Amino acid sequence: MDRLIIKGGRRLKGEVEISGAKNAALPVMAASILAAGENSIGRVPDLRDVKTMGRLLANMGAEFHYEPHRAVIKTNRIKNFEAPYELVKEMRASVLVLGPMVARYGRARVSLPGGCAIGARPINLHIMGLEKMGAKIELEAGYVKATAKRLKGATIYFDISTVTGTENLMMAATLAKGVTILENAAREPEVVDLANALIAMGARIKGAGESVIEIEGTEELKPVNHTVIPDRIETGTFMTIAGITGGDITIKGCMPEHLHAFVIKLEEAGVGFENKAGSVRVIGPARPGAVDIETAPYPGFPTDMQAQFMALMSIASGASLITETIFENRFMHVAELLRMGADINFRGSTATVKGVKKLKAANVMATDLRASASLVVAALRAEGETTIHRVYHLDRGYEKMEEKLRSLGADVKRERGKRLTSLP
Repeated sequence: MDRLIIKGGRRLKGEVEISGAKNAALPVMAASILAAGENSIGRVPDLRDVKTMGRLLANMGAEFHYEPHRAVIKTNRIKNFEAPYELVKEMRASVLVLGPMVARYGRARVSLPGGCAIGARPINLHIMGLEKMGAKIELEAGYVKATAKRLKGATIYFDISTVTGTENLMMAATLAKGVTILENAAREPEVVDLANALIAMGARIKGAGESVIEIEGTEELKPVNHTVIPDRIETGTFMTIAGITGGDITIKGCMPEHLHAFVIKLEEAGVGFENKAGSVRVIGPARPGAVDIETAPYPGFPTDMQAQFMALMSIASGASLITETIFENRFMHVAELLRMGADINFRGSTATVKGVKKLKAANVMATDLRASASLVVAALRAEGETTIHRVYHLDRGYEKMEEKLRSLGADVKRERGKRLTSLP
C-alpha cells in the first residue's frame, strides 16, 4: 500500500487548481443509464471511485472510456442489470445505479453498499421510495432486487436528509409515469448539479437545491453532455491547509459559495479571504483561534470537513467543541491526531479540542477518506517527518494531492506499494 511522507513546518504559498467534484461526477455517470447513446461528462477527476463506477458500468454492458478529465460512456448495449458485491463493496456510491436501472429497464439487482467505515449508512430510504413508486423489492443474500413494469409518480418524505437517496429517487422519477414529489430532500450542490444534468437530458425537475423537489416523468431522455461542478470538499481542505500553515494560497476554479458556513467558521478562527472571479485567496494566521462547530446537512457545516477542521483546531489558541451529528463513527482520526501530540477528548458525538502550540511528526494510519485528509493537514504543520499509511483512502477523493501540495512548496513524497491499474 502507498504511503505519504510529509516534512512539516513550511508556510505554503502559491496557486492551486481545484478538480471536479467526485460526488457530483459519480451520480451523473450513473444517470447515463437513463438514455441510450454516447454520454460525455467533463471535469471528471482521475480517482479510484471514478474508476470503480466505470468498471461497474462496463460490467453492465456500457462502453466506458476515460480521457483527461472527461468520461465518455456509451449505453446502447446495457444487458446486465446486476451491480455485484465485488464492485459495490469498494464504493457506496455504486448504489446510485439502482434507481436508473429500475426506471429504464424495469429491473435491477444491486449489492448492499460498502465504502468508508464511518458508521451505518443504510439504504432503507432508497428502498422505501422505490416501493412507493410501485417497485417490488426483495432482499436476498445481501442484494436488493427491484422490479417494476414502469415506475409511477409518488410523494416521498425522507425521515432524514439523504444525498444519495435524493439522487437515486430523483433519477428514478425522471422516467416514471406522473409526478413525484421528494420532501425533506437533500439540498447539497451535488444534488443541484445532477438535476441540471438531468434537465439537459430532457428531464422535468423543479426545486433542486430546496427541501421539496418536483419531478414530472417523461417517456425518454437523451444522452447527457455535462460538466460537473468543482469539488467543494477539496476546496475546503486547501482552505484549511492555508489556515494551519499560516499560508497564502490562491484557490482557482472553485465555488466558495458552496462552503458558506465553513468559510464563516474559518474567518472566526482568523483566516483571511479575498474573493476574485472564479478563485479565492486564503491567508492563514500565525495561529488560529479556537472555534466551536456542529456538523449539519447543507447548507450547514459539512461533515466532510469536520476532520480537517479538527486538525486545524488542534493547534488553535484555546479550546473548541466539535459536534458530529451526521455519522456516528466519524472521530476515528482522533487517535491518530493524538499520536501527533494533539490534546483531544471525546464522548459520544462531541469532541473537546485543546489547542497545543506544536504538533510532532509520527507514523499514522488513515482510516477513511476525510480522516486521511485531516492527517495530511496536521502533518503539514507538525515538526519533523510524518508518514501516513493506507493513503488509498485519500486517493478515493483527492486528485494528485501530493503534486498540488508540492506546487505550493510542501515537502511531500509518495512511497509506492502495490500499484493500481490506470483508468480504462
